[in-house]
Amino acid sequence: MSQTTRATISAIIITKNEEQILPECLASLDWVDEIVVVDSGSTDNTVAIAEAAGAKVYVNAEWPGFGKQKQLAQSYATKDWIIAIDADEVVSPELKQSLLKLLENPPADTLVEVNELTWVFGRFLRHSGWYYSHVRVYPRVYTQYDDALVHEKIIRPEGAKTLVLDGDLLHYSYRDLTHYLVKSAHYAKPADGREARGKKSSISQGLLHALGCFLKMYVLKRGFLDGKQGFLIAVLSAHSTFVKYADLWIRSNDSRAAK
Repeated sequence: MSQTTRATISAIIITKNEEQILPECLASLDWVDEIVVVDSGSTDNTVAIAEAAGAKVYVNAEWPGFGKQKQLAQSYATKDWIIAIDADEVVSPELKQSLLKLLENPPADTLVEVNELTWVFGRFLRHSGWYYSHVRVYPRVYTQYDDALVHEKIIRPEGAKTLVLDGDLLHYSYRDLTHYLVKSAHYAKPADGREARGKKSSISQGLLHALGCFLKMYVLKRGFLDGKQGFLIAVLSAHSTFVKYADLWIRSNDSRAAK
């Protein structure tokens, strides 16, 4: 819990129907000084779970996109530093210790990256391009997330330094294949944005990009070292890539679909 000899930190989480992993997520944050949850209209026990864990819970059901929802969550935070964590992520003991050590003597003008280790269909993926670090920890008054609808990122101030911590942020992203397909479909249109810019597509483009996606993940990113799950996620990612191009082609060529 809080220590007077170190910098303070707020955890910010945005949620919607996250009751499955959220209890474990919150339990892994027992060392932070404040937990802020912004919910976008959950119909399960998400809000009750967050409140029972002592989080400050706010509801913003008018979904503005991931970036702006995280900005809103940060606006409610009051501590020196921010750790931005998703409701299906868990701070490992090793990462917890690295963060506590960081807060004992926090660096100035620094964005802190953590390693994200994702659990997919029965194993953690350490290859396939799925094991990487990105900024999740930063001084509260120094920066914030951008306005992106999806794939939001921390705004990098000019001159900012970067530090990568030891330990992993464990990401339990997909409950099953259906959950993967639903999330993939949810990201497809807003993540693309090309239709709004007048871009066109074709089935052949979709096939070429899908093949390129598979080869990059399974061969260049050594997805074959992730076993059967590595093969499966490469195939599914290729499928998602093809669907994005096919969807754009359908909407560009079918006037009824565009309505």
